[in-house]
Amino acid sequence: MRIDSHQHFWRIADRQGQWPPSALAPIHRDFAPPDLLPALRRCGVDGTVLVQSLRTLADTEYLLDLAAHCAPVRGVVGWVDMARTDAPQHIARLACDSLLKGLRPMLQDLPDDDWANDPAYDAAARMMIEHGLAFDALVRSAQLPALLGFAQRHPLLRIVVNHAGKPPIARGGALPWRAYIAALAALPNVHCKLSGLLTEAGPHADIAALAPWVDHLFAVFCHDRLMWGSDWPVVNLASDYDAWFAMATALCEAQPGVDAAALAGVFGGNAGRFYHLA
Repeated sequence: MRIDSHQHFWRIADRQGQWPPSALAPIHRDFAPPDLLPALRRCGVDGTVLVQSLRTLADTEYLLDLAAHCAPVRGVVGWVDMARTDAPQHIARLACDSLLKGLRPMLQDLPDDDWANDPAYDAAARMMIEHGLAFDALVRSAQLPALLGFAQRHPLLRIVVNHAGKPPIARGGALPWRAYIAALAALPNVHCKLSGLLTEAGPHADIAALAPWVDHLFAVFCHDRLMWGSDWPVVNLASDYDAWFAMATALCEAQPGVDAAALAGVFGGNAGRFYHLA
């Protein structure tokens, strides 16, 4: 089964004052299932993981309701403010919906890159473990050290690094990213999404530009802890769904030792196991 591990739906009316701004015209509009289904059919994608993109409980509830009526969506990654004292109660309530597979606190937006040392997150993490929920880590490359400390403190929490930790493809300076990605990959509870790379590459978003970064991800995570995601519709800022799918396939096929079974894992099986998808 082919799974897209990372896609979004949103209503622009719910996002006043929030990202994306009107200047990002290709994605400043509503995106709903009918917009995505043709691309899924063209690329042979059987199911998706629908990921939050707004820091509200109402948005998570909207996504869960949408997923209940959209067959390709196999699971939802929602949002909870994990630093609040009532976070465990919200997590327990949301986890009653079997479509909720994980939470993403949007760490990239936090003003303090050292968020991981805040003990307020620990109670929420324990509640996620209790309910079998995954932790989607949306971080900038500068926040990878904090994520490493958090992952070490919670070895039973399944963690997936979104968009490969947003490597500095366009501006260069790979060494810190490479080191911290390798350290995270050394932890068995940490996985990584092969997503978001085109938008991090800027105007040079082609196979040649992405290959060294993808090579490193395969070298440290191997093929069994990587999962492909479209990051649709954000990918439309740099390309489109079909082109990214084709490019990612070519990049993965070029990796040493990646056979048909390994490819099937990156493009579906790994996400299915990680998120406990039906």
